[in-house]
Amino acid sequence: MAEKKDTKESKKLHLEVVKQMVTLSTSGFGLVAALAWNNFIQELVNNYIKKWLPGNSSIISLLIYALVVTALAVFVTLQLSRLSQKLQDQSGN
Repeated sequence: MAEKKDTKESKKLHLEVVKQMVTLSTSGFGLVAALAWNNFIQELVNNYIKKWLPGNSSIISLLIYALVVTALAVFVTLQLSRLSQKLQDQSGN
């Protein structure tokens, strides 16, 4: 009986380790994706928007960059929240 309990505990620990690894790798790839989007948005602002600003104003381009990043973050967060809610509703039925 004790051997069966040890096997259950071992499987539970293994599952927790795998869950943690998934969380860490997802976070790592999320960071890489965020950095890639960061570079893309900076280049977009620098190459296409900054040239239309008076005196190539860096403060205005930074504001535009911050607004774009914020809008993107809000949009992605809302979409993921809706997806999560939809999946929870489906699993509850």
